[in-house]
Amino acid sequence: MAKSRNNTLAWGVWLLFFWLPFSSVTLAQPVCDPDNGGLTLPQGFCALVVADKVGKARHLTVASNGDVLVALDANKTSSGGVLALRDTSGDGVADLKKRFGSGSGDDVKFHDGYLYFATHEKIVRYPWRNKDLEPAGPAETIVEKLPATASHQAKSIAFGPEGKLYVNIGSPSNACQKQDRTAGSPGKEPCDELATRAGIWRFEAGQPNQKQQDGSRFATGLRNTVALALRPQDGQLYGVIHGRDQLSLWPQFNDSQNAEKPSEELVRIQENNDFGWPYCYHDPALNQKVLAPEYGGDGKTVDRCQKKQPPLLALPAHWAPNGLLFYSSEHFPKRYRGGAFIAFHGSWNRAPLPQGGYNIVFVPFKGKDPTGEWEVFAEGFASQHKTPRAAEHRPVGVAEGPDGSLYISDDQGGRIYRILYRP
Repeated sequence: MAKSRNNTLAWGVWLLFFWLPFSSVTLAQPVCDPDNGGLTLPQGFCALVVADKVGKARHLTVASNGDVLVALDANKTSSGGVLALRDTSGDGVADLKKRFGSGSGDDVKFHDGYLYFATHEKIVRYPWRNKDLEPAGPAETIVEKLPATASHQAKSIAFGPEGKLYVNIGSPSNACQKQDRTAGSPGKEPCDELATRAGIWRFEAGQPNQKQQDGSRFATGLRNTVALALRPQDGQLYGVIHGRDQLSLWPQFNDSQNAEKPSEELVRIQENNDFGWPYCYHDPALNQKVLAPEYGGDGKTVDRCQKKQPPLLALPAHWAPNGLLFYSSEHFPKRYRGGAFIAFHGSWNRAPLPQGGYNIVFVPFKGKDPTGEWEVFAEGFASQHKTPRAAEHRPVGVAEGPDGSLYISDDQGGRIYRILYRP
């Protein structure tokens, strides 16, 4: 009898192992790369490459079982869509990959049992079960026919309370000029682009077949807020705004001023906020929003900008903030909890100064506000050349895994990184 019971127990254990989803069976521990995937990190942190050369990897999210879902931008060789990655051995490297969907992918998020996928023009959702590495059913269109002409086509998404979906719809121009990016061309007064662009729109997360007019403009005057996230610690929506370019098109600004101005702004976004674009920009030297030259500004005049929403924190000009995450886990040291990780895609127009960004920055918070300080958390993505074309990797998305590790996507080399804390 004892032998029979032992055989039955062994058989049961084998069956349990067999039927568990591969991603929940830990056969090894994640192993950081000897060179941390080329990254420089604070003491106690290490990194590994989860996947490489996957395509133009934009934003990403991590399921509760550790699967990584990545929005892929379309290009000449790819139709875009979503890439799903799974590590079946536990060593941290993805060995199962599946692709589904199509379109120039911008963002992916889990919400209420669905995987939401944002492209330039629409947002769809797929029913999702963690045991599978693909959707449990066909895509359902939630919002369609979003404006995506000219510049700033990417759509970032976030979910708020009571089933609300927030969508960034960036401006189609630099400063709403009559002739875009043209020296001396005045700004349009009023700026007609604000009716459908340069703001955050709010929709019902579970209602299919909505169009832009079915939603509401939640906040305006945000030139392009690719870095968009809800902060779980306070339930508020936050973003980091891409500031305007090319102040040096106007004679009152020299090249050095153009390189250092305006700020990239970390902001809390509340209903009916107006952050001032295109009429105003934030000057980091004055710590004030001032009137844009297209609307009669001289670099000092405040005028109507006095009433525009100021930033919580001013960050360096033209670094191109693309990803935002508020850290929740206890895996990293306590000082990181509630703080913001920001992925900077990197600049193209800081000449004659060196180009900047191409890194991950950490902003500590105290209570509901940033402390006023920030630090570079991870760098080395670009390798030797910090320029858009020559950089090896450019950070885009940042996500938190169920174990508290940090995942970062790169749309230049197509790399997915994972950062762990091992003091």
